[in-house]
Amino acid sequence: MIQRGNGETVYKQVQRQLEAEIRTLHSPGDALAPEAVLAGRFGVNRHTLRRAIEGLISEGWVERRHGLGSFVLHKPLDYSIGQRTRFTETLEAQGRTTHSKVLRKLRIPAQGGVAQRLQLDAGEPVIWIETLRSVDGAPFCVISHYLPMLLLPGLLTDYTGGSLHELIETQHGWPLRRSESLVSAGLPQGDDASLLAMPANAAVLRVKSVNIRCRDGAPVEYALTRFRADRMQLRITP
Repeated sequence: MIQRGNGETVYKQVQRQLEAEIRTLHSPGDALAPEAVLAGRFGVNRHTLRRAIEGLISEGWVERRHGLGSFVLHKPLDYSIGQRTRFTETLEAQGRTTHSKVLRKLRIPAQGGVAQRLQLDAGEPVIWIETLRSVDGAPFCVISHYLPMLLLPGLLTDYTGGSLHELIETQHGWPLRRSESLVSAGLPQGDDASLLAMPANAAVLRVKSVNIRCRDGAPVEYALTRFRADRMQLRITP
């Protein structure tokens, strides 16, 4: 019920009540009732109702589709990046279900930025692993992992899914930590849009990371992660 004169603006009350309904009654893809219907239901004018909808849009709860109305979006996930971030642990701590699928594994020669970040000479063998990570059954990110083959000779065969860092720590006793992360945005490339089930003209968030051995700082992994930008927000922690 909308209360006037209680110190909270009317449009904020409408926004708050609609958000509560989205949380409990709606699923991603559901259409909200037409603006005229919602305005009548809350007893407000169309201008006030539109301000409430704009608030929901800015918070990532809904999107407006021209000529069709407003539709519920996936609420962006809060994904933390810190020195010891692990995909499964980070998201399952939020009550999410996760899945990791290996798309391809190859031995390739180190070149360009990969060689530079792993401190390898050009042409040295590198393990390239491509994984698709899903959250609650929906595609979340694609990751390209690059690791020195001479440092991890059995990894190409041994890794079949799950936490790559956990496998390395279990087999070699090397805890890894993140030494740097570079974040940028752009359009999906290659087959990323198809893998992430997203439009080719929507943005992905790219994170380039270097993970090193805790004991001596030797680079063990260079990873390029592409996130669906509409489904997550990065929380950078030192």
